[in-house]
Amino acid sequence: MPLEIEHKYLINQEKWQHVIPERTVEMAQAYMVSESEKTIRIRIAGEQAYLTIKGKSKGATRAEFEYEIPKNEAQELIDQFCSEIVKKRRHFVVFNGKTWEIDEFLDKNQGLIVAEIELDAEDEFYEKPEWVTKDVTHDYRYTNSQLAKVPYCDW
Repeated sequence: MPLEIEHKYLINQEKWQHVIPERTVEMAQAYMVSESEKTIRIRIAGEQAYLTIKGKSKGATRAEFEYEIPKNEAQELIDQFCSEIVKKRRHFVVFNGKTWEIDEFLDKNQGLIVAEIELDAEDEFYEKPEWVTKDVTHDYRYTNSQLAKVPYCDW
């Protein structure tokens, strides 16, 4: 079973302003199902699109199945079956051999910037860049599916 092992952090926005990402992609994520036991989401990332099914988190790990789908079909799924959407810019930064994904949220989540790192094991060692601050891995409010329901502007 494919697994996602991910840690999520808030960042120091002043320090982050001086970082130059390797690349940036505009994203829209919409949720067909968003429950504590599972999420089913459609993501459009630039010219690519994905259907993703995620299981319940156990620590920083959860089952994740992701499939590339045609972009036009992704848009149709969003239009017909999704009411909750998150828009963001995802920046990719390599630090000490690990790729960090920094999500700069837009619209109702404007002002929130979160850094994520995917690992191969729960106990894998990694170094944090100086712009990484508070660990919010286990704070459900920072999950994209929750931000679609209760946006940052409503906190």
